[in-house]
Amino acid sequence: MHTSSTMILLFSGAKGTLKRNDAFMSVEFMRRAIALGIENVRSGGGGPFAAVVVHEGRVVAEGVNRVTTTNDPTAHAEVVAIREACRNLETFQLSGCDLYTTCEPCPMCLGAIYWARPARVFYACVASDAAAVGFDDAFIYEELKRGHDERQLPMQQLLREESLAIFALWKEQEKKTHY
Repeated sequence: MHTSSTMILLFSGAKGTLKRNDAFMSVEFMRRAIALGIENVRSGGGGPFAAVVVHEGRVVAEGVNRVTTTNDPTAHAEVVAIREACRNLETFQLSGCDLYTTCEPCPMCLGAIYWARPARVFYACVASDAAAVGFDDAFIYEELKRGHDERQLPMQQLLREESLAIFALWKEQEKKTHY
């Protein structure tokens, strides 16, 4: 594991050991995410992205891009970190948590973040920084603005009436967890 000497001084050890004021903690947690991203690139572990989830001043989850190492196109750093945080906190919502990510989230990650409902998101680089090194998701934002019949990926609706039965059944359920 390679970490800079600055990282060693600012982040002492594994998850859950940080106790400082909010402004300093924000910088510390972002530096931890950056260190994870650097380590992931150097080790050949995946893309140059990393994320950290913090709850009540301690790291509860970390994630790095694992798309190519797991053959999972959804294994972006933010999604990996959100999944781990939810497992560790035994919840499907990250209320009261902060997410630190090394880059402005892509559309998929942004969707996952909104579903997870953290209190705040901090990011380092912006989408144009990622695009400059080959990670350009602008086309997805453009596709979302188009009608289904105008998108590059063909989409066709099938069996809506049959599928509505699932929603009707859900609506009738008395014991359900809303999210």
